[in-house]
Amino acid sequence: MLSRLSRALQYMGDTFLSWAREVGGMCILVGKILLNLVTFWKIDGPETWRNLYEIGVKSFAIVVVTALLTGAIMVIQSGMYIRRYGAYGLLGWGAGYSVLREVGPVMIGLMFSGRVGANNTAELGTMKVTEQIDALRALAIDPIRYLVLPRVVAMIVMMFLLLVVGDFTALLGGAVTSQILLGVDTEVFFWSIVTYIHLSDFLHGLWKAIAFGFAIAAISCHFGLNVRGGAVGVGHAVNASVVGSAIAIFVIDYFMTYLVM
Repeated sequence: MLSRLSRALQYMGDTFLSWAREVGGMCILVGKILLNLVTFWKIDGPETWRNLYEIGVKSFAIVVVTALLTGAIMVIQSGMYIRRYGAYGLLGWGAGYSVLREVGPVMIGLMFSGRVGANNTAELGTMKVTEQIDALRALAIDPIRYLVLPRVVAMIVMMFLLLVVGDFTALLGGAVTSQILLGVDTEVFFWSIVTYIHLSDFLHGLWKAIAFGFAIAAISCHFGLNVRGGAVGVGHAVNASVVGSAIAIFVIDYFMTYLVM
């Protein structure tokens, strides 16, 4: 009995120390990123442009498809109640409000973490296990400024821009779906959006996009730079990065929604 209790306490202690180590490492990395952002004009240009292309341009198609389906699903879900009560003038508001403030940022953020965050962790992890990052330090090149900062800037910028594209694509998908499935004219749909949705609703989602982009960048870079155990370690780091980014997205979304009602 005592041995089982001892093993249980040891497991809990090891788990707590592991989580504390990861959280502490992320906090240190965030501090270094913020210090380097003060002199962001010294950022490596070619590396930044490469990451902007890899992160943003190559994610454009999947964001458009995800947003179109998201807008269509929101119309289908709210359309059942709209049809029951005959309040077709509220269809655009019901779909647009949820897309702009909550569903759009979260869905695109999760897609972003799964595609971009995982790829970033794998890339940095491979550089770690092949000692390329140690080689940079040997050449007096700061890995944070050369590797991490361009990725952070690219993820924040592209998450912001992709959400703008995703929002308008989702609204377009919702308008087409409302016309085809519910017979609601697109003019009525967009009239409802313009009348009942405010600019603050749109900006609320954009602020979330900036926070999500920074969180995904910091978490994916942290796990990538701290890979251990070769190729197997890279796989574990990618898995931890995706899970950690998803948790961070929901935690940030909760607090930002609660603080800005």
